[in-house]
Parts: sequence; structure tokens; C-alpha cells
Amino acid sequence: MSSLSYNRHPYHLVDVSPWPLTGSISAMMLTTGLVKWFHQYNINLLMLSGFTIILTMIQWWRDITRESTYQGSHTSTVMVGLRWGMILFILSEILFFFSFFWAFFHSSLSPTIEIGLYWPPLGIQPFNPFQIPLLNTTILLSSGATVTWAHHAIMEANYTQATQSLALTIILGVYFTSLQAYEYMEAAFSIADSAFGSTFFVATGFHGLHVLIGTTFLFICFTRLLNCHFSPNHHVGFEAAAWYWHFVDVVWLFLYIFIYWWGG
Repeated sequence: MSSLSYNRHPYHLVDVSPWPLTGSISAMMLTTGLVKWFHQYNINLLMLSGFTIILTMIQWWRDITRESTYQGSHTSTVMVGLRWGMILFILSEILFFFSFFWAFFHSSLSPTIEIGLYWPPLGIQPFNPFQIPLLNTTILLSSGATVTWAHHAIMEANYTQATQSLALTIILGVYFTSLQAYEYMEAAFSIADSAFGSTFFVATGFHGLHVLIGTTFLFICFTRLLNCHFSPNHHVGFEAAAWYWHFVDVVWLFLYIFIYWWGG
């Protein structure tokens, strides 16, 4: 019996759940564990927080999947609300990255005397934008095309192509992350090297974190696709993942143009 049958309204009133509480506690443990790692070089609390966050994610997503796929709780009205919620979340993420670009342009357009009135600061050897950064740009743009291919395949009920294109998107996301990790290891400067190092690693590092989150998001959608959870008219979970991935793509284009190419 769907929730609409006994509630007599199209909205989904969620059941009492422990996962928001465990998620909040885990997030607090994560920030505290990071501070402990930075100052005491002890990662025990950080590892514990990662474990509890993963457990919370698995069980919370399991409940949402049950509500949407098997219980009929995600009516058309609920799906409209979910789409608006994702749009507002992405808007908040845009403002989040806007602060990093503000800091970068504040330092680069008017370099202070502490960094020699010069940008990039003397002694900093920035990355060549036509090597790994350009390859990563090609990878992310290609992944944007493959995730769009997967979306259209789902809308046409072509699940073979949807599975193949979504798997290719996930592979490209993992490849991007691997190249960025290699780039970090080969960097000639660190996050402690003036305003250039701090703005570069904070902006690109948070983008890399978002790529990891987006890849995880797409992987969950991939497993749901294999279990026949999506239909041409009911795939709002995949839509949210695709929108998030496109957002990650656009942010990378700005990072590449302004920080790698223009700023370097």
C-alpha cells in the first residue's frame, strides 16, 4: 500500500530515523579528528569518524531507496520538491566555490608586498596548464557527455546503453581523481607556500572532494540501475546525480581557465 493510500495527500512525511543524529555526530567526530590529526598526528578518531559516516550513508540511502522504489512514497509532488532541493543545494555549492575564487582574485589581481608584488609569487613554479590539467579537462568534459548519454538512455528505457555509459562515467571520474592525486604528489609547491599555494590547493582540493562525492553518487545510481530501480518517468535520484556531476564539470572549467591557465 502506498503512502498516498492512507495519508490521503501526495506528500511524504518521513518516519522517525536515527541517521540524521548519527550523521551529525559523525561529522563532529570528523572535524575533531582532523584537528587531532593536524596537532597530535593521531588518526584514530578520524578513522572512526570515517567508519561511522560510511555506515550512516549506507543505511540512510538504503531507507531512501526503499521509500522511493518499493513503498511508493516519492509521488510526482514529492519529486518536484526533491528537484528543487537539489537545485538549492547546488546553488549553495556555487556560493561555496565563489568564496575560493574571491580569495584567489583578491590575491592575484593585487599582490601584496609579502609575496613580492608579483603573481605567481617568485619561487613558485606553477603547473603547465597544457599537460595534466588539460587532460583532466578533457576527461571531465567527456564524463559530462557520457552521463548525459546515460540520462537519455534511461528516458528511452534503453537500460543496456544506460548501464554502459554510466559505468564509463564512473571510470572517467576515478581516472580524474587518480591524475589529480599524481599531480599533487609531483607539485613543486605546497599549501604552505604563500597565498598561491593556499588558494590553489584549497580550491582544487575541494573540487577533488566533490569529484569523489559525485563519483560515489553515480556509483550508487549504477547499482540501483542494475537492480532496475529507475524507469523513464521515475529516476529523480539519477537526475540529482547528473546535475551534481554537471556542476562539478562547470566548476572545473573555471578552475582550469582562471587558476591553472590565467593565474599560472
